[in-house]
Amino acid sequence: MVMKNYPPEFKADAVALYESRPEATIRSVAADLGINPETLRNWVRVAGVSRPRGRRTQEPAQPPAPLEAENAALRKKVRELEEEREILRKAAKYFAGGDALVNRFQCVASLQRRYGVKRLCSILGVARSSFYYWRRTAVDRAARQAAEARPAARIRAVHQEPDGTYRAPGITAELRETSGEAVNHKRVARIMRTFGIEGVRLRRRHRTTVPDPAAARAPDLIGRDFTAAATNTKYVGDITYLPIDGGKFCYLATVIDLASRRLAGWAIADHMRADLVTDALAAAVRTRGSLAGPIMHTGHGAQYTSRCFAEACRSAGVRQSMSAVGSSADNALAESFNTTFKRETLQGRKSWPDESEARLDAFRWLHRYNTRRRHSRLGQQSPIAFENTLHHTPTTLAPAA
Repeated sequence: MVMKNYPPEFKADAVALYESRPEATIRSVAADLGINPETLRNWVRVAGVSRPRGRRTQEPAQPPAPLEAENAALRKKVRELEEEREILRKAAKYFAGGDALVNRFQCVASLQRRYGVKRLCSILGVARSSFYYWRRTAVDRAARQAAEARPAARIRAVHQEPDGTYRAPGITAELRETSGEAVNHKRVARIMRTFGIEGVRLRRRHRTTVPDPAAARAPDLIGRDFTAAATNTKYVGDITYLPIDGGKFCYLATVIDLASRRLAGWAIADHMRADLVTDALAAAVRTRGSLAGPIMHTGHGAQYTSRCFAEACRSAGVRQSMSAVGSSADNALAESFNTTFKRETLQGRKSWPDESEARLDAFRWLHRYNTRRRHSRLGQQSPIAFENTLHHTPTTLAPAA
């Protein structure tokens, strides 16, 4: 960087250098020293320096002052752009992952000796005050993270135990029950964010139930009220798909109790014929012993409007109820169950490698759902544990034969 105030020693040395090089011009000496030629010329004039005639070379005509100033400004801009490009190139390694803002702060801290905090913050788009606060609180932050490493390990163990599907409320309940820790769910959520502990996401759904416009339709006895005062009074049923490699599918039909959210019955098949849903209903009859009197609410798909399913409901003593055509909200609880099932079994994958593995994964998850998986609506209890608190005796899930 060019100095604005030059010490006397520098001026004397600059004049001496010019005097010792008769073949050099004011401009060439000034360029070597990185100073303005006019500045050096003034110093030479004040010092009264004269060189032997015949040894000085003719100085070329100087460009007009405005043009010289413009050239200097352009050269400065080029230097700034080159420096900015170099900074961004060095900063790239700090942005491989993690918190983007923290990455920027770490980059500024690493390069500040060479480029300065102000320059780096300007290029990386962060406020200097934010950087200084981050640096000032580094010790406290490190201490807090060290203190949270131990609970983070316990949280990770609980999170991974049900295949990495629990969110903060479920993990909090598990910690309280298994270890007696008086832990707050907000602290659990913060630790999960800090240590990158998170669940999986669901992919695009595949349509399963197709309505039959010509089929008879049962009335809606639920009216979007997905609650029940007692078990074995109101059920919902639906079908979801299990994608298999090669574009194939298996299908899962479910029967869910609205009081306890218990999966009372289910069936899996490689087709969507009516016997898929009748098998799931038969499994629910085996679980409960009797379904005489309860409401069975379903969508308006062809399987549920079939004569076969209607006869199965009459035989079991179930009162049929159907949602409106094309309205997923009218069977929202079953849709929510399907979403959870898909998210927690596929774990972000597109499909299962084969039908056998899909069936085994579904079998394991469906049993775990009833016996161990905590449900937020049930006070972080599993469906069967919740039913046991209501002094309900059945404790096993009966799948379709």
